[in-house]
Amino acid sequence: MNRSIMAIRSWRAVACALLALCLAGCVSDEEKIVAIRAVNDAFRIGYEKVLAEKGTRAFKVRRDDAFTAMRVAMAGIRMRTESQDSLLGHLVVVAPAPLPLDDGEWRKASEADLPLLRRIIEPHVGGFSAAFVQFEPQGLEVVIGATFVETDAGTEVSLTARLREIAPPKSGWPRREYLSPNIVVAGLDKIWGVFEQELRAAPRRQ
Repeated sequence: MNRSIMAIRSWRAVACALLALCLAGCVSDEEKIVAIRAVNDAFRIGYEKVLAEKGTRAFKVRRDDAFTAMRVAMAGIRMRTESQDSLLGHLVVVAPAPLPLDDGEWRKASEADLPLLRRIIEPHVGGFSAAFVQFEPQGLEVVIGATFVETDAGTEVSLTARLREIAPPKSGWPRREYLSPNIVVAGLDKIWGVFEQELRAAPRRQ
């Protein structure tokens, strides 16, 4: 019985994937470009709003300590350092999407943003085609930038995030440039959490 249910589910998944590919082929390249441009515009607004609210925090620590703690924290969630300059206070880390979120965290956040994605796309490709559009983390890298500014009270840390394509999308849809709002929130919350944990742990290891 369980094997039968699994076979049915597998068949449905394959059928949905094939249908999505067929529908993608029915939408012209121009319509896809216009739709993704609209998504980028909307997600950029959401991204900038989230960064204004959650992208910068102040900490009562030296800049060097904040820099080291962030680098260690990022490595702990499998983000590799791409470039760093402790004198300028700038760190860039990268990892395949959906990192820094795990699969469960990404699924929860992306499902919350899926209605928004489809609502933005629908006027350009129609409701039926829009209903099959999904977020595609495959073939993308998430690039996180962190800057560290020394203040009288300690250090101000700011984060940014962007997407970078490393492989063409299987769906045939153009890539978007901005992460969706709930994914940005979830990613920032996770990074701040592991960063603050590392700040607390660092003195105990010295």
